[in-house]
Amino acid sequence: MKRTQIREQIFKLLFRHEFNDVADMPEQIRLFFERPAIEEDENKSKDVTFTDDEEKYILDKYESIVEKIDTIDAMITDTAKGWSAERLGKVDLTVLRLAIYEMKYDEDIPVSVAIDEAVELAKKFGQDESGAFVNGILAKIAKQD
Repeated sequence: MKRTQIREQIFKLLFRHEFNDVADMPEQIRLFFERPAIEEDENKSKDVTFTDDEEKYILDKYESIVEKIDTIDAMITDTAKGWSAERLGKVDLTVLRLAIYEMKYDEDIPVSVAIDEAVELAKKFGQDESGAFVNGILAKIAKQD
């Protein structure tokens, strides 16, 4: 599976975090890995299975992001003037969390790649302006380093 596809799966798992209690997440994670799907286009989706390494990577990254959510959300709130993490749309918030984690804590992913991939996820799953909004926030965060 390509890194872009794996990143999309991490996004989808992290998105579940917004709608489920912490106590329910082990069950949500189990369900996620039982039947993941990768969308090919608007009308078709393809069911896939993960290798053990892919599953471990997705789960490890998800858990690492969740551990740092408070810190990441503070970065979002500090950067998105007039917006708190709680006020953002769930898709935009999830994309930003994933990208900021990659930018700040994942040394294997260049900042430019994290931003580009986040913008594509925002365009695919978000509102019309999500791509531009995510790009703007991430560009400001990237300049802070």
